[in-house]
Amino acid sequence: MNEPINIFWFRRDLRLDDNHGFYETLKGDCPVMPMFIFDNEILDKLPEEDARVTFIHDTLQNMRATLQKDYGSIAIYKGNPIDVYKNLVKEYNINAVYTNHDYEPYALNRDKEIETFLKENSIQFKTFKDQVIFEKNEVVKNDGDPYVVYTPYMKSWKEKFKSYNLEIFDTKPHLNNLVQHSHLPNLSLSDIGFKTSSQKIEPYTVTPELIQNYEAKRNFPAKNGTSRLGPHLRFGTVSIRKMVKKAIAEKNEIFWQELIWREFFMQILWHFPDTVTKSFKPKYDNIKWRNNEQEFKLWCQGKTGYPLVDAGMRELNETGFMHNRVRMLVGSFLCKHLLIDWRWGEAYFAEKLHDYDMASNVGNWQWVAGSGVDAAPYFRIFNPTTQIEKFDRDLEYIKTWVPDFQELTYPNKMVDHKFARERCLEAYKTALN
Repeated sequence: MNEPINIFWFRRDLRLDDNHGFYETLKGDCPVMPMFIFDNEILDKLPEEDARVTFIHDTLQNMRATLQKDYGSIAIYKGNPIDVYKNLVKEYNINAVYTNHDYEPYALNRDKEIETFLKENSIQFKTFKDQVIFEKNEVVKNDGDPYVVYTPYMKSWKEKFKSYNLEIFDTKPHLNNLVQHSHLPNLSLSDIGFKTSSQKIEPYTVTPELIQNYEAKRNFPAKNGTSRLGPHLRFGTVSIRKMVKKAIAEKNEIFWQELIWREFFMQILWHFPDTVTKSFKPKYDNIKWRNNEQEFKLWCQGKTGYPLVDAGMRELNETGFMHNRVRMLVGSFLCKHLLIDWRWGEAYFAEKLHDYDMASNVGNWQWVAGSGVDAAPYFRIFNPTTQIEKFDRDLEYIKTWVPDFQELTYPNKMVDHKFARERCLEAYKTALN
């Protein structure tokens, strides 16, 4: 193909509407070829039945079918991105590659490599802000330092938002600028080495009723009070701009502030990429973790003898989802009751959670371990028994996921709460003094 084209590279933005980078590409002077790469670097670490890969594949097929009705298609490749681009420059006359920003350490290095290669071939690489309202250095303290405490960050975010033009990018009028070509490469799930997962990523719910009742219901795992937005924000099947608009329209501060928490952790990861493997507070890397592999296995299986902890882990293993309130408890139990390194828990969640997002996952695990930004003092240790009284008094959630909790076969508590608490306090004190 000799006619110059622009490429739009889909990544964490799997939607056709209100997609900033896609919109800018479509408005350009050259026909647009949309593209997605199943990245070996990411796929090679996943089991062959992964609900997230099934979800991405299904979403891309739906997007492809939508475009093929009237306009064009999406080219789907598998490989290392740099190798895919080396082949693309041989096959097409590429004027520019457009994409949306990504903030994780791997993505930043990947994009740097791609940009350098394209520049060597006289091809522009243009990137846009899409998955957040504010990014990088856009919400910082007066002296330019990043916020490391949520509340002042949130207040500053809201102040900045007052004068922010929340633009929705309407791509529809520009879709006739796509490359008119329905025979772009496609791949089946088996082509990329995966099987259809038995787990499904649930649709999200952001009805006015859910948003209005969010504060009243969100802490109770037996109630259907959460939006299930996580995976959809993670993979960009929903627009953050539209979600913020909804939160504002319903005048629900708590729902809105949950969206701001996500951006808080994203800017923390961008400013402090070392927090993926190192404690934000360096002293916490002195903790002598017990890291007992057998105990870790029991925690993973939901066999700790503490019903609310076990309910959370079993829900995660069976569905790929865990209620946020319960995530805090199971994380705290691993780090503080069992003295197992938060990085072990973070890696397990990365494997299992449908809504896994590195920034939020690392941020929240460091929070429960006490080592992260804005973390609770280390001596605050959740009591897994009194948490039932607070959040699952009628045992609805526990009965759903741990129906055996009153049977003789149910495991004994793997550690006594009082003993574990004192052991934890001693280990943390020794490390921090």
